[in-house]
Amino acid sequence: MKATIARRCALGLAAIALTANLAAGQEWTRFRGPNGSGESDATAIPTNWTDADYNWKIDLPGEGQAAPILWGDKLFITGSDPKTAEQHVLCIDAKTGEQLWQKDYPSATHTLHKLNTFASSTPTVDANTLYVAWAEPSAITLLALSHAGEEKWRKNLGPFVSQHGFGTSPILYEDLVVLGNDQGDEQANGESFLVALDRKTGEQRWRTPRKTREVAYSTPCVYKPAAGPPELVFNSGAEGITSVDPKTGKVNWQIDLFDKRSCSSPLVVGDVIFGSCGSGAGGGNYVVAVRAPNGKDRTAPEIAYKMTRAAYAPYVPGFVAKGDLVFLWSDKGFVSCLNAATGKALWQERVGGTYYGSPIRVGDYIYCQEASGDMVVVAADTKYNLVARNKLGEPSNSTPAVAGGVMYLRTLSHLMSLGGKQAAAK
Repeated sequence: MKATIARRCALGLAAIALTANLAAGQEWTRFRGPNGSGESDATAIPTNWTDADYNWKIDLPGEGQAAPILWGDKLFITGSDPKTAEQHVLCIDAKTGEQLWQKDYPSATHTLHKLNTFASSTPTVDANTLYVAWAEPSAITLLALSHAGEEKWRKNLGPFVSQHGFGTSPILYEDLVVLGNDQGDEQANGESFLVALDRKTGEQRWRTPRKTREVAYSTPCVYKPAAGPPELVFNSGAEGITSVDPKTGKVNWQIDLFDKRSCSSPLVVGDVIFGSCGSGAGGGNYVVAVRAPNGKDRTAPEIAYKMTRAAYAPYVPGFVAKGDLVFLWSDKGFVSCLNAATGKALWQERVGGTYYGSPIRVGDYIYCQEASGDMVVVAADTKYNLVARNKLGEPSNSTPAVAGGVMYLRTLSHLMSLGGKQAAAK
């Protein structure tokens, strides 16, 4: 592979085209990167490090759990004032850590879960526009900004009901920005729905009503069946796993699965879609793997298997895969390696700690931020290997991002850059 690229690099103009294509493929534009998979093929991210190994480390205003996202050399991240709920949207030079701009927006304080913040929704970005979501009781706001921080449009999607606060993240699909909005029914019934807006104008393209039971924090992804057009997939406690037509919002199929809240985001591995539900107390958590309709010989979703051992089932963290393996990282610090198709457990081990961010896989290693401030690294292999436990110096419930061969780590009030060519040059 390296030799092939080297030969192409000798071809002048062809090399320029190749570089442009590779750069586009390295963008980390949404929560957990490409299609929410949490996967990167970067090769220069260390598994062990100290503070001296960071390319840079900066303070962030306020606090937040939103993950960083990137387009080219620009990193975007949000924060909030814990006393006023004011929203901070920042653009950072990814190479130097220099703040390029900050925009602030008033918001209203409201009841939050003790582990949530007013800035827990991860933005999404394309070549021209940044899309940011936040909520207060009177309004869910979806905001579009240029890469220079200029407002393009802003939409109020209606009131938000939840005793735990907001946290789902928008995604982009073709010319749409899509947001799941599964609200709670604690004090009054919230109005739950899925919505797609025109990226350029903010005009609503479709809106699909949902049942309201408890707020969900799942961020959607795209499923591409073997035959047929792509589908948008959403998880929620009230609706289970749902597939909708991204052009119209019409429900393609839906399967009831969960009797508790769904926080983790769906992961697609082949034609198997993973989801989970649980409770903050950790009782009754379980994972469900669903074989999705493939447009050929399977026309309805089928439960492939369940993993009901509560301590091993993630409630908040998502899933990550490598080939035909899927890895589950539970809130209570148990990590499992399963055959994605059959559910057969190859290993299940306890790494310790408490986790509310999601794991990502970088090559042959899986990284997950522990709530008290460690980054734990295990091998993405059929045999268990705890590789490292690195101190981040501050609590974090966030999820790392990887772009351009560099990892970006967010703690409650700091942002760090690690690895890549910058580190190799030290």
